[in-house]
Amino acid sequence: MSKEEITLSEVRSWNSSEIVDLYRTGGWWDMGWSTDRIAQILDGSFILIIAHDKQNRAVGMGRMISDGVADGYIQDVVVFPEYRGRGIGERIAKTLRRLGLAHGLTWIGLISAPKKESIYLRAGFSEMKNYTPMLFENEKN
Repeated sequence: MSKEEITLSEVRSWNSSEIVDLYRTGGWWDMGWSTDRIAQILDGSFILIIAHDKQNRAVGMGRMISDGVADGYIQDVVVFPEYRGRGIGERIAKTLRRLGLAHGLTWIGLISAPKKESIYLRAGFSEMKNYTPMLFENEKN
């Protein structure tokens, strides 16, 4: 399947089971979690991009959370393994960046998974020198 057969769409919602499958592919979804959270996650996104095939099945996604004024943060960029290596992740990141800028955002950041930095470098991002990513994990997930 070529890049041209995958369409990127900005959406407000999507099939929950397809989104859960993408989250599981990224290693971000615990099997015990309720899928009821998906609608809230998507609805809370400032921008949601779905990469889908001709049958309208999601093959990848990415989203931006933002205050809608100054800052945007890209997260959850994931593509099913069988579609990787075709530039879909890079296209998703570029589209999120472009749409964020079109909304007037002046700072757009993200944290890359290890060994995935090249996707974001090709999409126009650069490493944030002298900054350290931080995380608080709530044990009550």
